[in-house]
Amino acid sequence: MSVKQLAMPLIQEQINELRAGDRVELTGWMYTARDAAHERMVEMVQAGGTLPVDIAGQTIYYVGPTPAKPGQIIGSAGPTTSSRMDPYTPVLLSLGLKGMIGKGSRSQSVKEGIVQSRAVYFAAIGGAGALLAKTIRSAEVVAFHDLGPEAIYRLEVERFPVIVINDICGGDLYQQSQSL
Repeated sequence: MSVKQLAMPLIQEQINELRAGDRVELTGWMYTARDAAHERMVEMVQAGGTLPVDIAGQTIYYVGPTPAKPGQIIGSAGPTTSSRMDPYTPVLLSLGLKGMIGKGSRSQSVKEGIVQSRAVYFAAIGGAGALLAKTIRSAEVVAFHDLGPEAIYRLEVERFPVIVINDICGGDLYQQSQSL
C-alpha cells in the first residue's frame, strides 16, 4: 500500500481524496491541544470570545509532549486518547477545524461532525512518542502557557506518519476492521 504525502495546512481537495485505511505522511504546520486546552477553547467560544489561534483549516494533534532534553526540539510526543476531546470537538469542527490526530475511536457525534464538516481524523502510533518526535522540526508554545505540556504548541513536522481512521464519507477503519 502506498503512502500519501500531504502538505499542511490541509486543503479540502486533499481531504476529499482520503479514505479510511489510507496511510499518510504529513509535512507542514499543526497545532497541539489536549483536554484542558480543548475545554478552555470551547469556554472562550461559548463566552463570545475568540480563540488564541485560528483553527480554521488547521490540524490539531492530541499530544502533551514531554520536556525536551538538551539538544532536542521536543521530548516524547505520542498521541493521547482522542475520545477525551469528543465533548469539545463538534464546536471546533464548526469553527473550521479540518484535521485531528490522536489514538482510539471517536464518538458517533464526532464522526457525524467529521462528515458534515468534511474533515478527517487520523491515528498516530500509540507508544511511539520518541519515534514521532523525530519528525518534529520545530515546536513553539503559542497559547495557554500555564498548562505546561498541555499548552497549545505550533509544530512543524516532516513526514509525520498517520493513518486515516474517519473520512468525509463516514468511513471508519476501526469498524471496518471489526467486521473482517
